[in-house]
Amino acid sequence: MLEKLRIQNFKSWQDTGDIAFGSLTGFFGTNSSGKSSILQFLLMLKQTVESSDRSRVLHLGDDKSYVDLGTMYDIMHNHADPSQLSFSFDWTEPVESFEFGDSLSDLLSTYSESSPPYRFSAVVSTDQDKITLQKFAYTHFNSQYNFEITEEDAHWGAHYGFRISNLRSSKEKTVEGSFRNPANFFGVPNGVYLNYPLIEDELQRVEESFYNFFEQIYYLGPLREYPRRLYSWAGDKPQGVGDRGEDIVAALLASRQQGPSIIISDDQPKRNVEEHVAHWLKELGLIYSFKVQPIAPNRKEYEVRIQRTAESASVFLTDVGFGVSQILPVLVLLFYVPEGSTVILEQPEIHLHPAVQAGLADVFIDAIKRRKLQIVLESHSEHLLQRLQRRMAEEVITPEAIKLYFTSIQQGRSELTTLDLDEYGNIRNWPEGFFGDTLGEAAAMMEAEMKRRMREQQA
Repeated sequence: MLEKLRIQNFKSWQDTGDIAFGSLTGFFGTNSSGKSSILQFLLMLKQTVESSDRSRVLHLGDDKSYVDLGTMYDIMHNHADPSQLSFSFDWTEPVESFEFGDSLSDLLSTYSESSPPYRFSAVVSTDQDKITLQKFAYTHFNSQYNFEITEEDAHWGAHYGFRISNLRSSKEKTVEGSFRNPANFFGVPNGVYLNYPLIEDELQRVEESFYNFFEQIYYLGPLREYPRRLYSWAGDKPQGVGDRGEDIVAALLASRQQGPSIIISDDQPKRNVEEHVAHWLKELGLIYSFKVQPIAPNRKEYEVRIQRTAESASVFLTDVGFGVSQILPVLVLLFYVPEGSTVILEQPEIHLHPAVQAGLADVFIDAIKRRKLQIVLESHSEHLLQRLQRRMAEEVITPEAIKLYFTSIQQGRSELTTLDLDEYGNIRNWPEGFFGDTLGEAAAMMEAEMKRRMREQQA
């Protein structure tokens, strides 16, 4: 689970400061204020970790990656060159399972404890076409050791020194020697393991946790595929549902093979992913029934059939409101990915009726509590936010589990305001123009109405 993030000199962000993350973290704000950039930064790191090119410091993207950010010149704050991109983040691993009650409100106190946090930090410099990894460090607060790798001055090629710091005391052990370039922005040079086997187990444990953290991040973008009449499935098991939701049917069919896995309560049978997705589509008032079925026995082509009401005929997904096909990837992703995953969502409310936007908050709370998910989203929906506030007041979820931020841009720099939530879900520091000026619009409408009536009476 992502605990904290800080980014310096990335796009419109000169410095985000420390951003604390909760079970649900929401970024709200005006267009082009920098909220999407925070999510893009995490996706840039993820695609770098997953890249097969181990010599590339950062994978900024292409047409097959999660995000395509262009060049280093494009992502550096104010396009400064030379410049440095600095960042750090903390993450934890869950160590305890949940216990479930009979209803959503019974899940109030079921957050699992986590391991002591890990931390990674790095500095990447750019000078014209040259990109250099200046230094990076791993810290594991459980072992109290910090492993730092720093670029050294060398007459030929980049070399790196390795240092171990003991956080429990002022003693510091410096390991002498230089090593060739590490892999990407995070890879420990092989020479470290070869020359210092005593720290190999501890450092590999930290590296393994780092890889697991990024492997468990899943993403769904704001632009989702149009529904289709037929879907083909050859038996594969996708990692997620695709950046545009293109793999939802494959994910649903693959989940059938693992059987029911979603706990409802002690006295009810478990649901499989498809059943739980159908449950939420019905709860949100979008459909009566939902089913994925082959077009004929022993065929690999499948269709999604929907009943809008109990009395209506079954129709294709393409023949119902567009909102169903847009929320479907959100629901499938939340209940398909492994427990404990981090899910990044951009505008999950897009194309949805306000009542359904509000209902998404209940879906998120269900996914967080039943499946130990962490959800990170950027949104424009006041209806979603208000439902979250209501659930905090009703003690369905605690304010401590929710981290909300408002982004704005001043003099070319993005600024982040932490929304201060009280125990009843009220925002103590509501920013000006957060969701427009509702009261101002109502007052202006009333004034216009009065003036118009006066003119009509005088005519």
